[in-house]
Amino acid sequence: MKTSILPLVAASVLLAGCATPPPRSNKAAFEAYQQQNDPLKPANKVFYHFDNVLDTYVLRPVAVGYSHITTPAIREHVSDFMQNMDGPAELLEFMASGKPRDAGTTLVRFIVNSTVGIGGIFDPASAIGYKRVYTDLGLTLAGYGVPEGPYLYLPFAGPSDVRDASVLPAGFFLTPTVAAPPSTGLTIFNYSSDALDVVNKRANLLGTISNIKKSSLDPYATFRSLYRQHRAAQLRTINERDIATPPAWYPAKEREAMKPRPYGSP
Repeated sequence: MKTSILPLVAASVLLAGCATPPPRSNKAAFEAYQQQNDPLKPANKVFYHFDNVLDTYVLRPVAVGYSHITTPAIREHVSDFMQNMDGPAELLEFMASGKPRDAGTTLVRFIVNSTVGIGGIFDPASAIGYKRVYTDLGLTLAGYGVPEGPYLYLPFAGPSDVRDASVLPAGFFLTPTVAAPPSTGLTIFNYSSDALDVVNKRANLLGTISNIKKSSLDPYATFRSLYRQHRAAQLRTINERDIATPPAWYPAKEREAMKPRPYGSP
């Protein structure tokens, strides 16, 4: 689930740690500074190093232990459950984006996986032709032309930017459990599921993150670049996917006619 409000506390601290841009007379340095779009780099690096220490001595060891006592199939079921919990938020965000087909796919997936899939632990919706689609408030705003803004590294949340930081509070208020009556059991469930989600995601990235830290001369800059590439790819995928979603049982001829065409083609 997209549940965290701690990064918002960091906003005032970030504003106090701005990098001084090089003089415009140094054209190469000034252009590099603008391309990085990281004016808060001093504060961002403080948070990056804090998270790196936390990851090295706490999160990674827990994730390694978790990966040893679970199988890839179990971790996939955990991911399916967490993704299903994001369904209501993604439905509203697709509707706000003017993507009715993706909104319909998200609605069908949430209904099918929440019932037949036992709360989302399984993903029968994919088996009948409704594959996973993804969006969030940051991508919705990007679709309306809202710029990403300066790069942010948020403590406990990682790489982001000013626009995408909106994902965190929006995801919190749009989760299904928010509408449920408050109780001790619900509180325990929310904290437990959030912790499980973090550990499960970290376990799935053990090799990837280790390779980046070992091979990169500047892991901070590498993570910053990879984050921006990933978000650009997500937005591009949403635009290219804005087509009908034929289920698996639809007649073959009609399914062929509804296949995706290259983005921008008539």
